[in-house]
Amino acid sequence: MPKVIDNMQIGPMVWKMRVEVPHLVEKAKAGQFVILRVNEEGERVPMSIAGLDRENGLLTIIYQVVGKTSGLMTTIEDGGEIADCVGPLGVASHVEKWGTTVVVGGGIGIAPVFPIAQAYKEAGNKVISIIGARNEELLFYRDEHKSVADEFYPCTDDGSFGHHGFVSDVLKKLMDDGVKIGMVMAIGPVPMMRVVANLTKEYNVSTWVSLNPLMIDGTGMCGGCRVTIGGETKFACVDGPDFDGHQVDFDLLSARLSAYREQEQAAMKKMLDDPNCRLHESVQNFKYPEPRKA
Repeated sequence: MPKVIDNMQIGPMVWKMRVEVPHLVEKAKAGQFVILRVNEEGERVPMSIAGLDRENGLLTIIYQVVGKTSGLMTTIEDGGEIADCVGPLGVASHVEKWGTTVVVGGGIGIAPVFPIAQAYKEAGNKVISIIGARNEELLFYRDEHKSVADEFYPCTDDGSFGHHGFVSDVLKKLMDDGVKIGMVMAIGPVPMMRVVANLTKEYNVSTWVSLNPLMIDGTGMCGGCRVTIGGETKFACVDGPDFDGHQVDFDLLSARLSAYREQEQAAMKKMLDDPNCRLHESVQNFKYPEPRKA
């Protein structure tokens, strides 16, 4: 069973977990994901790769409490174990030397776009990092992005840190200022990725996004993660998770992501009402956040 080296809270309802899985880490690349189970009875949950420590065989994942399983993950103590961690899954992000690249991370997407920024940098690109969240408290991984980026632009909806506004504001200004961008990679809430893709399409800038539809087996057998790309059906777990943002049917993606929202909320409520369930104290008063605007 994979050993959890540490599992710490890094923001409101956001945790960072490092898992010792040396064989997985040896083969994993930026843009891929893993599927883990907290215990033998637990559901299979896909998690984006947020960091790879190859020297020590450690996988970093950043997760946000949004339901029952992520709530249970907060109970795993340092030195504990999870049932299993399968991967690497999916197709690694395409990396080449474009010249200037921009990575855009929104919300929890700030984490998985970081290894991609590292890969772009290692390929010899200039990296511009734009990350955004509702407020400063939710704007994690700032030091990590600053360590890689040639230019770093943090954004908050409420103006508590960095640019007061959305990540798309900063991206638009860069393009309006004539910055020649070879590639944009955006990961975050669907509305954010949609806005970024629509914006860059106007400027004819190649843009890829990482999609996270419902996944079950992670091997393309169940069909649960199907998405429509350029009018064709693809499976995010084996054909992605990265896709050309200008070809994604975001309306269909949004509908699929909300398909089981009622069931998820019911499962979470049942767990919170169980007096024998010892969740992290910060999860006890969990409330579903209001959908974030683009």
